[in-house]
Amino acid sequence: MTTSVPPVNGQVIGLAHYASRAALERVLARSGTTFEQSVALRAVSDDGGTTERARVTDRLTAGLKIDEPAALRTVEELTARGLLEEPAPGRLSLTDSGRELFASVRTAGDEIAARVYAGIPAEDLAAAGRVLALVTERANKELAEA
Repeated sequence: MTTSVPPVNGQVIGLAHYASRAALERVLARSGTTFEQSVALRAVSDDGGTTERARVTDRLTAGLKIDEPAALRTVEELTARGLLEEPAPGRLSLTDSGRELFASVRTAGDEIAARVYAGIPAEDLAAAGRVLALVTERANKELAEA
């Protein structure tokens, strides 16, 4: 029996996103960390452990489509938990605790991704990546024009 494969559309993309995100959020819940907080920690980590506060809030607002006050609250929550610190005005750094937490989250996320993407040919993943990048670009253009 053959199963028909649905064409790529918003629903298919959304279902894949929400299933993957739910798997990651189960890991995050163990440490009391939200998805938004994990994105903020990644933003700081990706910049070597210290970055501009504005860069983190921009990444949250642009990537997660949340408003600036929500992005600022996320940063404040991480600072209050001792996972981020402000070594200089307008700068954020991972604390040792933040670095340790993010490393464990990244490892768990990588393990989930390895299981989820296992056996999918590299050329299929590359094609999907190209399509999704184009969809993202066009959707962001729609948002900017609205």
